[in-house]
Amino acid sequence: MVDSTLVKKTAEVVAMTSRVLLDALVPLIEDLSSQMPETERYRRLLHTLRALFPSDATALLRLDGDTLVPLAIDGLSSDTLGRRFRVSEHPRFARILAREGPTRFSASSDLPDPYDGLVKGVSGHLEVHDCLGCPLVINGRAWGLLTLDALDPARFDGIDMASLQAFLSLAAATVSVAERIDTLARTSEAERQRAEVYRQASGPRRREMIGSSGPHNRLQEEIAIVASSDLTVLVTGETGVGKELVASEIHALSPRADKPLISLNCAALPDTLVESELFGHVRGAFSGASSDRRGKFELADGGTLFLDEVGELPLPVQAKLLRVLQNGQLQRIGSDSEHKVDVRLIAATNRDLAEEVREGRFRADFYHRLSVYPLVVPPLRERGRDVLLLAGYFLEENRSRLGLLSLRLSADAQAALLAYRWPGNVRELEHLIGRSALKALAAHRERPRILTLTAADLTLSGDTAPATAPAAAPPLPAPGADFRETVTAYERTLILDALTRHNQNWASAARELGMDRANLNRLARRLGLK
Repeated sequence: MVDSTLVKKTAEVVAMTSRVLLDALVPLIEDLSSQMPETERYRRLLHTLRALFPSDATALLRLDGDTLVPLAIDGLSSDTLGRRFRVSEHPRFARILAREGPTRFSASSDLPDPYDGLVKGVSGHLEVHDCLGCPLVINGRAWGLLTLDALDPARFDGIDMASLQAFLSLAAATVSVAERIDTLARTSEAERQRAEVYRQASGPRRREMIGSSGPHNRLQEEIAIVASSDLTVLVTGETGVGKELVASEIHALSPRADKPLISLNCAALPDTLVESELFGHVRGAFSGASSDRRGKFELADGGTLFLDEVGELPLPVQAKLLRVLQNGQLQRIGSDSEHKVDVRLIAATNRDLAEEVREGRFRADFYHRLSVYPLVVPPLRERGRDVLLLAGYFLEENRSRLGLLSLRLSADAQAALLAYRWPGNVRELEHLIGRSALKALAAHRERPRILTLTAADLTLSGDTAPATAPAAAPPLPAPGADFRETVTAYERTLILDALTRHNQNWASAARELGMDRANLNRLARRLGLK
């Protein structure tokens, strides 16, 4: 009687467990045949995971080479989505990927936890807890993994591995469907192959365009539209928004992805060298031309040429560029022969070129030839919570560089980042995270395992003066001071202050000071600043 009763109760428990599992999985099965955004599909997957296997934090990560990219999170801080975890630097992830089935880490495991400092509701070090990781295998290869973390170290003691395995099979199907839909959404198989060729050729050094805000997504859509064409693109936006990253993305998605992307910063060269850099020269063309040299156009033949700060080009060079863009013919300096090139041009500027045309500082015909397809990169202050995703990316970069177990943001630091206006945009955020991490680390006598950046570490003010704010009036010189020395000192101060406001960009500083760039260069040399 006892044995039959036990068997009956066991059967009831199994049946109940099966019903709970089935009730939870049915919506996911129905989702497989539904059209929905990838982010929503993955959000539902993690929601079901936490319902079946109660935990405090879950995450879905895709394996990209040696890097795990978070696609969806639940219970982890927002900046986690912007982080990129190198498997070689995180032994727990490496162990999960090395096994076929789920891996549970003992509460006493001394392996560092990659989520230390990222679990919501935990302000200090992530104490002893329960940790479970499951690899996702699709078509015989490791696609990524799912992780579950619970603050209770015994939370997963009674977990039903059969139910977990069933969920993992459905999770793999969900991921597979999401990827298939994404593939079918591409305009052609050729585009997909070109993107893959670029991804393999560029390797891990290529930076992603990270973000999920409306303005960021609209920019991505515009990039996808123009990338498949050969149209000339004019990328505009404030300093530091990532215009060079947009150019790189256009090239990566273009039919020229397996050809070179050559860049030239037009503001970084003296006027006398711009033409040589663009078109090349022959031996003896000018003093110092000791051999023939190909220019950027020839180096980019078949690929893409990116002209950054194109608004700084001298008017004579603009005329010669216009001819190359119209017929693809160029001449090296000092040569009578012509070279034919096939180059797709992408230009970028933070200047209002239409206004420059009206002021006579930019050729109207060249402007219209450049702006066949204009793209405006939104400033960071208009991208909402993207600032936290980008911060997460830069935090992980600095965590790896500084050799820390975890580098994170406190709640007040996150609030400060969201409230700040970001006059220097993404570049300012990158420099801020790197600088703040270094200073915060130096403030500790003993090297910490986890470093938390607070709002005080970031030293952000609520309001930011515009970059073109007028310089303060000079202090009155002391009685008897030499007039010429006083004027020279003030000139030096004006130039240095302008350069600081414009991140050492001499062309931008010249515009603020109302000077021609060549005149500013000559004055700087006379003052000993160059």
